[in-house]
Amino acid sequence: MILYVNACVRKESRTDELARFLLQKLGGDYVEVKLSGLDMEPLSEEHLRIRTELIEKKMFSDSMFDLARQFGQAEVIVMAAPFWDFSFPAILKIYLENIYVTGLVSEYGEDGTPRGLCQAKKLYYVTTAGGPYVPDFGYEYIRTLAENCFGIPETELIKAEMLDVEGADVRKIVEQEKKRILEDMKMHRSRNASYKKIR
Repeated sequence: MILYVNACVRKESRTDELARFLLQKLGGDYVEVKLSGLDMEPLSEEHLRIRTELIEKKMFSDSMFDLARQFGQAEVIVMAAPFWDFSFPAILKIYLENIYVTGLVSEYGEDGTPRGLCQAKKLYYVTTAGGPYVPDFGYEYIRTLAENCFGIPETELIKAEMLDVEGADVRKIVEQEKKRILEDMKMHRSRNASYKKIR
């Protein structure tokens, strides 16, 4: 199952356009989680208390954990978030807080090191930026979570930047990134085919 985590806010979102192009090329059905349409709030003291009690009892069937279960069971994750304030929209951070459930997406070893429990083999992070894209507090944060905490071994950044610079050809920039997505996929399929022949 492909999970599309959509943190785009605008109806005519360029980030969403890129993400849906990627989803189309990945093929197959996907489940979309539109974050702006969810009744989701930052974790409060009361919420944490209830959640902790349920986790300790391993009562993961509670609806509180629906999003975490969904995230943990996805085979591929496409996460779309525009570049806002050197990071991403706050709704994505709230989502991550809600899905980070010990026992479902991650667990801790005896030395305290997190071990990922997610089934996904790859997470695509799709973003667009009005100026130059700086990955430090957006993509790099997601990559660290995915690889070190969720157990997702591969992440890929897909970006279109400099879209709001005076004189920018927005359509050309977006289409160039779509072309790069296609080229990367062809290269990946070719590499996999060669590997299978060698084996």
